[in-house]
Amino acid sequence: MTETNDLAILVVAAGRGSRAGDGLPKQYRPLAGRTLLAHCLASIRRAAPFAKILPVIHEDDHELFRQSLAELEPDAAAGIGAPAHGGATRQESVRAGLEALSADPPGFVLIQDAARPFAGEALVARAIDAARAFGAAVPGLAVTDTIKAVDGSGRIEGTPERAGLRAVQTPQAFRFDLILSAHRSAATAGRQDLTDDAAVAEWAGHPVHVFEGDPGNMKVTTPQDFCVAETRLLGALPDIRMGQGFDVHAFGPGDQVVLGGVAIKHDHGLAGHSDADVLSHAITDALLGALAEGDIGSHFPPSDPQWKGAASKIFLAAAAKKVRARGGMIAHVDATVICERPKVGPHRDAIRESLAAILGISVERVAVKATTTERLGFTGREEGIAAMAVATVRLPL
Repeated sequence: MTETNDLAILVVAAGRGSRAGDGLPKQYRPLAGRTLLAHCLASIRRAAPFAKILPVIHEDDHELFRQSLAELEPDAAAGIGAPAHGGATRQESVRAGLEALSADPPGFVLIQDAARPFAGEALVARAIDAARAFGAAVPGLAVTDTIKAVDGSGRIEGTPERAGLRAVQTPQAFRFDLILSAHRSAATAGRQDLTDDAAVAEWAGHPVHVFEGDPGNMKVTTPQDFCVAETRLLGALPDIRMGQGFDVHAFGPGDQVVLGGVAIKHDHGLAGHSDADVLSHAITDALLGALAEGDIGSHFPPSDPQWKGAASKIFLAAAAKKVRARGGMIAHVDATVICERPKVGPHRDAIRESLAAILGISVERVAVKATTTERLGFTGREEGIAAMAVATVRLPL
């Protein structure tokens, strides 16, 4: 394969993923520290760093897409274009993406499902070569199980010869003008029942070839698929590290304190150069410690006036981004707030949700506890609040 700037990759991410169960659309659900979509985009970018990547998303999902993009390394995110809006079906979404590309058409296009996070370099290289050689080609795997054709009642009607069968994957590869024309013709004819882009090309009369797929290029569809995919991804992050953080801020004038990004009414504020979010500071130091990258003061020195009054979620999000930039994930955060007042318990769930959103992880990976010192010491005298945290991260070797 020769690198080319004449290649675009559509990543189709507009579906609702109902078979994955209740919750967010599956492409935005967490999977080993990133969303499924972020894993897909990262794998495609690694496999084809020279290609233009255009995601196709639901019009209601811009914030979810933005959050997924923020989980990528800066170089990978920079090469991804502003998303196009998809339609009610996959076929409509692909056509919308192709129309968006048509203003500056590439020579070839790969069409990838966002639910496939394991597209490797070799598979993408075969797809590009096949597009050049044939104009329309799809990756396929030989069928090893015996296949039965059944009627509506489940009665077997026949046994196809499996030697001629293939299980088809994505990315599917096409000459751009060919697949755009095929999709336009299908839309004009009212055909919205074609289940993949090979079927669209076939319907339009184009021969479609099959090239060698990849057994590891699984599609994440069901809750069980998420478990399998996460196990695979975590296996690629064997370097397990823990970091600890501790911070203290004294009480000062004010009518609220900020803990984990949540403002809590109180008869004092906390004194500090930033917003004095003692909990976020402790977690930030724990993450930096796990990475062996200094402490919060070395990255955001209090002598720098730009951080005066700054929201501490900026520091926490930056530490989380450093983990992702190393190709890692935040596996767990466990934090304890030490104070007599304010009472943390009534705000615990809100704090956990806030921290999870800032860190870009699921709330199940965030633990927040509170304790007192039985009226002993500076916290017991209500002179300030302390917080300590432990963070577990997983990194590639």
